[in-house]
Amino acid sequence: MQSTRGMTLVEAVIWVTMTSLIMLSLMQSVLYFYRTNSYAIEQGLAVTSGQRGVDNMMKIIREAAFSSNGAWPIISMSPTSFSFYADIDADPFIEQVTFYLTGNSLIRAVVDPTGDPPTYANPEVTNVISDNVRNTEQGFAVFEYYDVNGNRMTDLSKIAEVRFVETTIVVNINPNRLPNQFTLRSSAMLRNLK
Repeated sequence: MQSTRGMTLVEAVIWVTMTSLIMLSLMQSVLYFYRTNSYAIEQGLAVTSGQRGVDNMMKIIREAAFSSNGAWPIISMSPTSFSFYADIDADPFIEQVTFYLTGNSLIRAVVDPTGDPPTYANPEVTNVISDNVRNTEQGFAVFEYYDVNGNRMTDLSKIAEVRFVETTIVVNINPNRLPNQFTLRSSAMLRNLK
């Protein structure tokens, strides 16, 4: 007669311990991969959003035009903001548009003209075109301006001389974690000022 031998207490403890250690290490691996991949996905979405914002911004800057009341196309320019007139919605009027960096957000502000003759007294409508912009922290200007000869402008009060605008956007959802920031660059010639 063959006896069936059950598991001893020591064998049961060893089996439970080994199973627990294996499960714990598997859970830690899954959590590690989840954290790593979720951050990469978030960073990828932030870069895609930034690229869309830059593309849209450059498209609008290219269309800078004289205002509906005849004012010069460029209103003001600085390293972190650019204000000008452009038709952004294909209506008969030219809107006042300002792109500016505030905190870590790149903002577009639009003022529609009103009245006859048109004035730009309406409240501005703003929307965020890109989050997680780290230009200030990284020491990058958002906008750089060039004259008709292609020389970088240092006197930003000479608004009549600008013909070309270059933008640099540094995107990073968390500067304290890898991967490092992603830099987006684009440029636009002001078509109506040739």
